[in-house]
Amino acid sequence: MAITAISITEITDFADGHEFGAAGAYVRIKGVARGALDPTAPHNAGVVDLDKAPVNAAGLVEYATDFDMLRPKDPQRGSGILVYDVPNRGSKRIFNLLDDIPANDPARTNDPRTKEDAGLGFCLGRGYALVWSGWDPGAPRANSGLGAEFPPALDNGRPMVRRIRDEFHFGTRGPGDGSVRRLSYPAAATDQPAARLTVRDRESDPRTEIPRGEWEFIDNRSIRLLPPGGNFAPIKIYELWYQATDAKVLGIGYASVRDLVAFFRHQPSDAGLADIGHAIAFGVSQSGRFLRHFLDLGMNRDDAGRRVFDGVFSHVAGAGKVFANHAFGMPGRTATQHEDRLYPENWFPFSTARTADPVSGKIAALLTGTADDPKIIETNSSTEYWQKGASLIHSDPGLRRDLALPDNSRAYLIAGTQHGGRPGVDPRPGPCVNPRNWSSATPALRALFAALEDWVVRGIAPPPSRVPSIADGTAVTADKIAMPKIAGFAVAPGANPIVPPVDWVDPPEATPPAPYACFVSAVDSDGNETAGIRLPQIAVPLGTHTGWNVYRAQPDELADRDGSFNAFARTRAEREDAGDPRPSLAERYGSKAGYVDRVRQAAAALVAERLLLQSDADAFVKAAEACDRF
Repeated sequence: MAITAISITEITDFADGHEFGAAGAYVRIKGVARGALDPTAPHNAGVVDLDKAPVNAAGLVEYATDFDMLRPKDPQRGSGILVYDVPNRGSKRIFNLLDDIPANDPARTNDPRTKEDAGLGFCLGRGYALVWSGWDPGAPRANSGLGAEFPPALDNGRPMVRRIRDEFHFGTRGPGDGSVRRLSYPAAATDQPAARLTVRDRESDPRTEIPRGEWEFIDNRSIRLLPPGGNFAPIKIYELWYQATDAKVLGIGYASVRDLVAFFRHQPSDAGLADIGHAIAFGVSQSGRFLRHFLDLGMNRDDAGRRVFDGVFSHVAGAGKVFANHAFGMPGRTATQHEDRLYPENWFPFSTARTADPVSGKIAALLTGTADDPKIIETNSSTEYWQKGASLIHSDPGLRRDLALPDNSRAYLIAGTQHGGRPGVDPRPGPCVNPRNWSSATPALRALFAALEDWVVRGIAPPPSRVPSIADGTAVTADKIAMPKIAGFAVAPGANPIVPPVDWVDPPEATPPAPYACFVSAVDSDGNETAGIRLPQIAVPLGTHTGWNVYRAQPDELADRDGSFNAFARTRAEREDAGDPRPSLAERYGSKAGYVDRVRQAAAALVAERLLLQSDADAFVKAAEACDRF
């Protein structure tokens, strides 16, 4: 067993002993897991640079990872299901996405202590043992984040030095006022005459060199513009080429998750888990891409030949993986049309179904077709179809046809939602032109996670996949989307082209490789998507919801992972005054009572299809009754 020691640092009663349904009270357990990997073992062969890590006297590579756990105080009252929530940049996510805890308070998200911190009580009420662990040594430990200690990658006994490219932006993702840029890796030296800094307004623009005398290294982790006091401009794309050092063996993160989950499933420990019959992984965005990468690396089989996860739930991962199992990898990067576009993320295979890569000719799938495979559910918002090639998980990029997914795989578009669609999303435009999309995907996630549990534990198959289809005309290329003409409402310039991997240090200055064939959902006359799971806010809309937006400063650039919303007029006279072609609320529903009745019908239909829980259906009806738009 690759876990060599478990050190418990804290055991506390959770939520003052509050009982969560049949599972009863919970305890929280925090600690550190220590492991060792054999760099010569076949099951570790996929870990890049493991052979460059220092080894102990036994020839093994040592590492340590923080872990956190919430389990029933009486394990016999639990469900026997371990749910591993893959941290996203060190942060827990499952309570945000399955229990509707707002994500704007990282301390509360990462350090849950009260009954309210468990939100709706969905996870704990089902008796899950929740486990988290650090898999990225660069993830911040601030606000109770989960970190890890991985060894360096060495060249001849010394830290590797490589020339790398460090792209950055302010006003979109990067924190701060633009006065200082903190580097992704330490500079090997601050005296680097050959270091190069460029800037451009748009991703398609040629790079403009910033003269070496107009910027400087402040120290080995930061740069600034000269003279001091000048800031990097918001929205612009900056890139720094420099000699970097202190790379870690990042791929250990995948092996550490494999080995820790296997340990908790099969080995007695002071953590007190008992009778764990099944394990399910949950990942959102970066964490969902981690799970796709985990499967691609063959990590779902432990060193004793046992399956690690019986079920995998990946949300808003698109077709991507993580820039983590690479020399000088940067796991925090995520590729969109304006940001980080040519860093490693989208590489073949994309789908759980076997396909041929039209670029390399390889034939492969994320799943192996063996007993190691989990049952997998992949959900995506509209954003992933526009920004992250999500159609590649269920369409053949060479033959441009729908794929038949394996029996143990399902895919769903949650129509009309944006990447971060959950309660508490700020609907204001921010740096975008359009107001952002407030539509939440979480009611569908709860229903589908319950369906995954039924599938894994009881053998009850989930509802059939619901995704845009080429065959029925609901999957179309982005240029075929015709949005209604609404005054002041900006439309998408097109989808982000997903291209085969390029040299991330020196990407092509001219035209990159031809993109893969990708598709988005068709829309109706209101601009709302017609494919996928249409939750009541899309089936019975109050406006137009999209998975895309554009930047105010660069309106022909897609805005990171933001969506848009534009409300319908209340009356015909109001819409005619505005020149809005979309029918008003009064024309659609007649009255508030008519609107509530339509919502009730839409919710009931989804419950019957096992795509919505009754509790969420009731909540939709209650929200409709409280709607102030009539």
